[in-house]
Amino acid sequence: MCFSEDITATAAAKLVKVNRKTVNNYYKVLRETILKETLKETPRDEGGFELEEPYFGGKRGRGAAGKTPVFGLAKRGGKVFVKIVKNCSKEELLPVIQGKILEKSVIYTGRLEGL
Repeated sequence: MCFSEDITATAAAKLVKVNRKTVNNYYKVLRETILKETLKETPRDEGGFELEEPYFGGKRGRGAAGKTPVFGLAKRGGKVFVKIVKNCSKEELLPVIQGKILEKSVIYTGRLEGL
């Protein structure tokens, strides 16, 4: 949970009362697993999909300044696909969506109006 909430390793260590190096090791495993899964070629699929465009890193607070945009597709009851993107524009995200989701799918999102 701390990793997905973008909580630093130091803050997470204090929160769960473990050594910061332990948290760093877990964060590293999570990053490597995400990267490994992201690089896998996944076939296009259909069904219900949740789409999100969170920003990671940078200083806490509102806005994307200094943060890395990451686009995520999660099939309901299935796998998750994530990709680091330049920005969260329609031009950047639509090819990813078309490459992973078949036309008869249902997409659930709160932000991608007009796609």
